[in-house]
Amino acid sequence: MFGKILIANRGEVALRILRACRDLGIKTVVAHSEADRGARFLALADQAVCIGPAPASLSYLNAAAILSAAIVSDAEAIHPGYGFLAGSADFAARVDAAGLSFIGARAETLRLLNDKTRLRGAMKTAGIPCIPGPDTPLADDAKEAQRLAKKLGYPVVIKASVYRGERGMRIVHTDAALLNAITQTRAEALELCGSADVYLEKHLEYPRHIEIQMLADQHGNVLFLGERDCSLQRKGHRLIEEAPAFGIPNRLVARIGERCADACRQIGFHGVGGFRFLVEKGDFHFAGITAGLQFEHPLCEMVTGIDLVQEQIRAAAGEKLRFRQRELVFRGHAIECRINAEDPQSFLPAPGKISALHFPGGPGIRCDSALQAGEAVTAHYDPLVAKIIAFGENREHAIRRLRNALDEARIEGLRTNLALHRNLLNDANIQKGVTNLHYLEKVLAIKRDAQRKS
Repeated sequence: MFGKILIANRGEVALRILRACRDLGIKTVVAHSEADRGARFLALADQAVCIGPAPASLSYLNAAAILSAAIVSDAEAIHPGYGFLAGSADFAARVDAAGLSFIGARAETLRLLNDKTRLRGAMKTAGIPCIPGPDTPLADDAKEAQRLAKKLGYPVVIKASVYRGERGMRIVHTDAALLNAITQTRAEALELCGSADVYLEKHLEYPRHIEIQMLADQHGNVLFLGERDCSLQRKGHRLIEEAPAFGIPNRLVARIGERCADACRQIGFHGVGGFRFLVEKGDFHFAGITAGLQFEHPLCEMVTGIDLVQEQIRAAAGEKLRFRQRELVFRGHAIECRINAEDPQSFLPAPGKISALHFPGGPGIRCDSALQAGEAVTAHYDPLVAKIIAFGENREHAIRRLRNALDEARIEGLRTNLALHRNLLNDANIQKGVTNLHYLEKVLAIKRDAQRKS
């Protein structure tokens, strides 16, 4: 086991990793920006090293500064948390080259995960059902592109092959719009990631976004830890997630989970990660893999009782998994809300100082936050205030607990989306679990139209 770990992240995820390290008896170093110099979570670390000014490009995305901080503090490993450099193959390679351990997937694995066309081919080889479409980038041949699109049937989507974010994609509904969409996406892809490669696949119009949580060691042992529904999103940003996914048979999840485990072995994946699927009409379609710790990991922890962060650290240290698939017991239901500091109408970040703060508690309630009254949500980073998670005996029980928790929560001094979450939990379709990836956008559009008319 590692003696000391450097945490290259901030806020609630840095605090979450600190707690796991303390449980494991591991000393910690937190690399932080000047903007986070007075943050509460720094006091829990054994050391804190400032790595640069407030802008993330000069601090949390500054690989050289992070590596220097790890070396001067005698850290043996670097935990990237999520976001920032967590999915960077280049950063993982630099950590290895420096003689340190990267707590995440190997650099070569991350390169595969970030190359969407190569990854699709690897998943098909492993028996994972993929969204219909070719496994190679589009050639610079207009007639061939039109032929492929007609074969799949409109609408189709054009995507950048090696970009990890939400940009670099366009939905096309007609043959006339296809070539212009390809040209624009190529230009955007080149700007975003230095590669003009794009690919084409069928656009699923009303899917659910389902993820399978995986845990793998470096010895070929792999577990799937159930699924979660991440469908309630606004412009690619998740607001509410739950586990398990309502209405999907356990046997179907188990069958997909076993294939994901085989895929992990084939591509040499270790650590924790989520296999992303679009599920439409009961069919799973592979959409990608997110390597490393994920924002929604508390859901898995609530329904399995497994500390994912500790297991991720153990796997990176070379330990074997301590569980077998047949030993896992899934209990109850968990729902998570993302509470942001944002304008309730425009959804733009609304940074500011917190004047009063009270997080809910009681049976089945968990709040992940690194903030307290008197601290500020800065404009430099994600406007997250807290993740509020409720666990119940079943879905109805979890929703009731979460609704009560949101009523109890008190955040003053800045604007938040607390009211939005309270309204969403009273939505009849959300309560019934009959939503899809575009449902929240539809609800918000109806609300905006009603406000304009009034």
